[in-house]
Amino acid sequence: MASPSSSDVEYQIIEVEEQLRLAMLASDVAALNQLIADDLIFTSHLGQVMSKQDDLAFHQAGHCQFQSIDHSERHIQPIGDQVLVSVRVQLAGLYGETAFTEDLRFTRLWHRSPQSLWQVIVGHSSVVQSKGNAPKLSALQD
Repeated sequence: MASPSSSDVEYQIIEVEEQLRLAMLASDVAALNQLIADDLIFTSHLGQVMSKQDDLAFHQAGHCQFQSIDHSERHIQPIGDQVLVSVRVQLAGLYGETAFTEDLRFTRLWHRSPQSLWQVIVGHSSVVQSKGNAPKLSALQD
């Protein structure tokens, strides 16, 4: 069997990224269960390390309702049989009764499960600083 071309893999990853976005919007725990590897390690923009069980419980509890999840600036990089994705995401919704908006950058590592499903095995999010508030790179190197 021939291995898929990089354009085939890129198309597949764009597709699972969209499935993930829709599952997050709907807090679809069944879909998230399929898209997230059992041994997920996810580090939030607050520095919290979460497991698959933590992520599913977060969605199951219903405390957070995403109203929009908009992707931009997506980069896809195949690495062997895994694929690294970096994507900027504008989130809006309600946490309890408090409205929120976030501009985040997500980095995810997708791998194929034994059932040949693409799943997120590692993830990280960080806050995107507005240009006016971002430190200059030269200041970070001192």
